[in-house]
Amino acid sequence: MFFVAYTLDGQDPSKRPLTFAFNGGPGAASVWLHMGALGPKRVMLQADGFMPPAPYHFSDNPYTLLDKSDLVFADAIGTGFSRAANAELLKKFWSVKGDIEAFGEFIRLYLTRSERWSSPLFLFGESYGTTRAAGVAGYLADHGIAFNGITLLSTALSFQTLVDNKSNDLPYILLIPSFTMIAGYHHKLPPDLSQDLGKARQQAESWASREYAEALAKGDGLAPEERQKVIEQMARYTGLSPQVIDDANLRIDVSKFTHYLLLDQKVRVGRLDGRFTGPDPDGVLDTPEYDPTESAIVPPYTSVFNNYVRTELEYKSDARYGVLEEQVEEKWDWGSGIEGFPNTATALRQALVKNPYLKVLVMEGYYDLATPYYAANYTIDHLDLGAKYRQNISIAAYESGHMAYLPTDSLKKMKADETNFMEKAWTGE
Repeated sequence: MFFVAYTLDGQDPSKRPLTFAFNGGPGAASVWLHMGALGPKRVMLQADGFMPPAPYHFSDNPYTLLDKSDLVFADAIGTGFSRAANAELLKKFWSVKGDIEAFGEFIRLYLTRSERWSSPLFLFGESYGTTRAAGVAGYLADHGIAFNGITLLSTALSFQTLVDNKSNDLPYILLIPSFTMIAGYHHKLPPDLSQDLGKARQQAESWASREYAEALAKGDGLAPEERQKVIEQMARYTGLSPQVIDDANLRIDVSKFTHYLLLDQKVRVGRLDGRFTGPDPDGVLDTPEYDPTESAIVPPYTSVFNNYVRTELEYKSDARYGVLEEQVEEKWDWGSGIEGFPNTATALRQALVKNPYLKVLVMEGYYDLATPYYAANYTIDHLDLGAKYRQNISIAAYESGHMAYLPTDSLKKMKADETNFMEKAWTGE
């Protein structure tokens, strides 16, 4: 497993926190958290997080977490420079269970070889990295390794909240407030909602969880007049036309929303970050799913890290650094998915109840359609924790998308939130 570690010399290990950070995918290297949020260097983007012109550069990161914690960025097998000895072994690592065990063993080895068993320990996972973080915390709790705190950025623990199908309407409900925020950003909401997006978001949450959820639960038994009322309200909160909502049978998924919201402008809205827009490369109606967010961020991060790792860090290799490896996700073994939906929320609950001092910080972006913030809230609210353990979980929200650190203002807030969280988790407050 390839990793980059930053440590401060001359410190007492028992008084210097150590944070293990990783991204998700599955199939994403940890370059995103490394060069976007936590590391000492940062990819230079525009202030709002949008793509600058090439060539791309990096600069000092004034919001690095390195002043508060040593950092270890590890790449999952099959991403970055991490690789298995042979193709057969990939089957083991490209699975929910195998991935958790691999990272668990990596952490054990790092603590042993670096003599850091006495350090305050933290996990920081993004996207599928939150799936992994929850699983690793539960796994290592049974192997004698306890963490002080876990940060979950863009949470994906209970996939029932994220993956819709003919028998699961829950994701449609949990997407509505994010649709409202993105529609508001692009000036697609009615005037009364546009005046205060915070209030509009709260109204959307209430409507989605009550009237909308009840309507979907009735299925074909929904009366025509009720159906028409839902269509009107849904158009109000999403900025979509009543006809599109009617044709979709009241169920708008991410692909439909990103396609239709700005169809009049012939551009598509971003899935990872709804603030991003761009024309479909194959034409307005011909691309089944396209995310302009990825097109704007993959080139800068790929170019900058390849330069940084070889020049600044002096790691010389002709190997290709896999930033986003689609084949990993395509071949991923989801394990418990055969029984229902993949779920590591139970592992997080186990870690929390086995360690009453463990703290969890959930970070979420309002413009994220990959892991909607309301879905994360739903997952946390359904961990079946008593008041004593529930108070160990806190939530921080950002005016950004899946990669909440892209806009400079959000990154600055993230640093403050993480610093405050770590101090409380370490002191046991």
